[in-house]
Amino acid sequence: TAELDVTIVSGLKDMVVFEGEDVTFQCQVSHENARDVEWKLQDVALQNNEMNEISVEKGKIHRLTLRKVTEQDIGTITFRVGPYTSTAELTVKGESCLG
Repeated sequence: TAELDVTIVSGLKDMVVFEGEDVTFQCQVSHENARDVEWKLQDVALQNNEMNEISVEKGKIHRLTLRKVTEQDIGTITFRVGPYTSTAELTVKGESCLG
């Protein structure tokens, strides 16, 4: 059987957060149970671990949560499904200084 062509329905959005916060990126795809899926930060593939939480909600909404981000995490987030990709920029600001 031919694989369904899973496409990206709703892409990633750029995010700006402060250092030490968590940030969530999400991408909606056209079909459930997409197999050939990958998340990257600065062109490095991310694994699901205590710092990177990768999940799927309702079958079609793919989520990546980065925990306690630092300025080292600044860069491009890429979500790929099959041949299709969506990218967004993560900006991390230093501790907010009042005054």
